[in-house]
Amino acid sequence: MIRLQRLFRIGWVFCKYRLDLFISLAELPFPLKVLFVLAPWHLFPQPNVSRGDRLRLALEELGPIFVKFGQILSTRRDLLPDDMAESLRSLQDRVPPFPGDTARAIVEASLGAPVSTLFTEFKQTPMASASVAQVHAATLPDGRKVVVKVIRPDIERTIRQDISLMLMMARGLQHYWSEGRRLRPVEVVRDYETTIYDELDMQREAANASQLRRNFEQSSLIYIPSIDWNYTRKRVLVMEQVQGIPVADVPALRAAGVDMKVLAEKGVEIFFTQVFRDSFFHADMHPGNIFVDATNPVDPKYIAIDFGIVGTLAPDDQSYLARNLLAFFRRDYRQVAQLHIQSGWVPAHTRVNEFEAAIRTVCEPIFERPLKDISFGQFLLRLFQTARRFDMEVQPQLVLLQKTLLNVEGLGRQLYPDLDLWSTAQPFLENWMRKRIGPTGLLRTLQTHLPAWVEQSPDMPQLFHDALLQIRNSPPASHDNRATMAQLNAQQAHTDRRWRRVIIAAILMAGAWFTTRDDALDLIQAVPLPGWALLAGAGWLIWRGGR
Repeated sequence: MIRLQRLFRIGWVFCKYRLDLFISLAELPFPLKVLFVLAPWHLFPQPNVSRGDRLRLALEELGPIFVKFGQILSTRRDLLPDDMAESLRSLQDRVPPFPGDTARAIVEASLGAPVSTLFTEFKQTPMASASVAQVHAATLPDGRKVVVKVIRPDIERTIRQDISLMLMMARGLQHYWSEGRRLRPVEVVRDYETTIYDELDMQREAANASQLRRNFEQSSLIYIPSIDWNYTRKRVLVMEQVQGIPVADVPALRAAGVDMKVLAEKGVEIFFTQVFRDSFFHADMHPGNIFVDATNPVDPKYIAIDFGIVGTLAPDDQSYLARNLLAFFRRDYRQVAQLHIQSGWVPAHTRVNEFEAAIRTVCEPIFERPLKDISFGQFLLRLFQTARRFDMEVQPQLVLLQKTLLNVEGLGRQLYPDLDLWSTAQPFLENWMRKRIGPTGLLRTLQTHLPAWVEQSPDMPQLFHDALLQIRNSPPASHDNRATMAQLNAQQAHTDRRWRRVIIAAILMAGAWFTTRDDALDLIQAVPLPGWALLAGAGWLIWRGGR
């Protein structure tokens, strides 16, 4: 019954804002065409606002779950036209707080003790209220000031209900809309479902905060509040209370004497440090979640809160993304096209020349402007929109990255309009790539992978032998089999040579490290002469085998 009422409510809002005008009648089957022509929404006048604002107002009226969905859609320029995406960026959670007594009851049920025992003070009036949780100020028995984040009562039921209705609408779009198969609305709703359910687990958010705090321990860039794990459960999070100036309050920052250029550039550095150094980034960096510690105005520090959404990048994605960006700086569009194909972001059958030409068409007009006038975030969005024409698969990790970059760049330009994000990013990326492919990066890779290689190496000959037997005993596509076996033999010989060279490189680097030790001479003298002869003979055999 509740679901039916909710469905009628959605239908009413759909009519009120004439969202039917977004749908082309020509794409609908005949029965739905008749329904759309005779539907009651024609009795409603068309609102005198843009289509993007109509969609934004409709989502705000439908409530917090739809608002959060709209906020995520605003980052998906591959799904929405630019004007609609821009309207959705201004979506705001307008959620009234739930009673303080209810919050107390949730805290007591989660922590198994009365609030009066847990805290010396617990303020019933919330500091802030959002779609999933609200925050109360409190004081621990040891005198520490904290904030208590409490999940809304019955929010899981509301989410389940609204997500099921979104899925029903998404399936209709995917079935009847010509763009449905390409844009995959059902998959978009499923991704949103995962995101919002993750936000319901306060222990997950606390773990994210702890990881970010560890990554930026003693950093002059950003401060992450500490989590009190003794008071944190699935529905309750207790975190250090921090004081700062809201980052969107530019007049207050200027009044405090904050160096706005330094502050803006630090925001960019934080983003690239999280993405490329840590591969773990705060993916909800909108102004409401960021404050500024202006204690030292010439060297201000950011303060972050709300860690429900974080993103990660695999090492391969990190490398491809960095190389893509550096290729853009050099305007090497062919390498950009090749990297997209090598990474698997676009299909292997994509014609490089056509893709390169499409990228050049997008990028050249942008690069004709001064770098400080170029939006890095918008540039990436245009690139991914172009790649979608070549069947680029949606990359969830890149979607979060786009969203975060747009927030960071928008915030930086708000603080310091002349921010040149490109000149800040290029040296960082070049330095990161040098470290990754230089001697330090090679040594780190060997330290990480060498134990696994050594452990797996005894099994490799048997696995290779089994693969050859399987090919030999398979049905007679004999010519193909012989070619495949020849390729495997050549690959095995190449792998053997590379393996021996890796061992040699490891020995040489270990030797270089060894000679820097103060006690190197004592260690050399401690090894008997036959031992050195044996090591020399083994090294000679490895070298001969690697040639």
